[in-house]
Parts: sequence; C-alpha cells; structure tokens
Amino acid sequence: MRPWIRYTICGVLGLALGAGAAVQRVRTGVLGANRAIGPWTTGSDFGTARAGALTRAIVSLRGLLALPAQEARYYNAAVDSAGDPLDGRCRYRVSGGGIPARWWSLTLYDHDGYLVANQANLFSVASAALPNPTKWEIVVAPAEQAGAWLPTGRIDRFELTLRAYLPDDGGVGAMTREQLPSIVKEGC
Repeated sequence: MRPWIRYTICGVLGLALGAGAAVQRVRTGVLGANRAIGPWTTGSDFGTARAGALTRAIVSLRGLLALPAQEARYYNAAVDSAGDPLDGRCRYRVSGGGIPARWWSLTLYDHDGYLVANQANLFSVASAALPNPTKWEIVVAPAEQAGAWLPTGRIDRFELTLRAYLPDDGGVGAMTREQLPSIVKEGC
C-alpha cells in the first residue's frame, strides 16, 4: 500500500476517533465540573467570561448554566456520599444545614439533563418550601414520601443539581464538604 494512502487512512481514523471522544466528553460532562466536593462536583469557570471551550460546549448542550457566578453557583451529584451511582429504584436521604446563599433549590434530572417525568409532577424542592432551611432533609425515592420528596420516576440513573442563588461569597468560591448536603442511600 502506498504511504499516502496509509497516512490518509490514519488521518481519517484519527479525526473520527478524536471527534467521537470530544462528543462523548461533552455529553458526559457534568456542568463543566473540575472540582469534586464529596458527592458533588462544580466548575470554577462557569458563569464567567473565562469559561473554557469544554464548559461552553456542555452549557450549550445542557443549557443549565445561564446565570453568572455571582448570581448562582451550581453543584451536581451523580453519586451518593459513598460514591455509588444514584439509582432511581432506591431511596436516598439528602440532608444538610444552612446553604450560604439567599435561597437554593435541589432538582432531579436524568443522565441526559432532562427533568424526570413522574405522576406527582414534582421536579424540584426550594429552600423556601422547607420548614427549617438551616436543618433540612429531602427524600429522593420512587414512591411518595412524607415531607419534602423528589420522585425518581424509577429510572436507572439520575443526577441531582443544587443551585445556590446569590451566594454569600459573591460566587468567587465554592462551598465546602461540610456546607453541601450529604446523600445517603437508605435502601432499594
């Protein structure tokens, strides 16, 4: 085989593999995440003018980061506090203390970033809906629960996104493990 044919084949294969890897990275990217804090991940460049190409591609695909960092900080969890993937057939207790922000919300998404259809039409819980936003619990489970509850729709895998609106630090930092809620599996 002539050398130029081999080079052409290798070049085409390299481009195809590189493009495939880039698409996979963007599709599985979590909010431009580059910092893990317990089960939560967050990025340091989203909501800023210095956002990198990967963060911009993920935002373009998932559309979850519309606000600047001083207005909202985003934390995503695809695993529980033990590091196991979140399973929609199981029951989890998400609990925390005061989130250092004016108000916050916790929303459940499927792995592709879409709200999960459920009979209760519940998709998010906001701090304003809790009796005590400085010590709280939200149950994430397939069946209806007493108190604050997010239904999973019994999907295989889901993700939780915590949005902290008007963060106390003006969006320049990230919360610590102690400030972020724990996600504990209680059973399946």
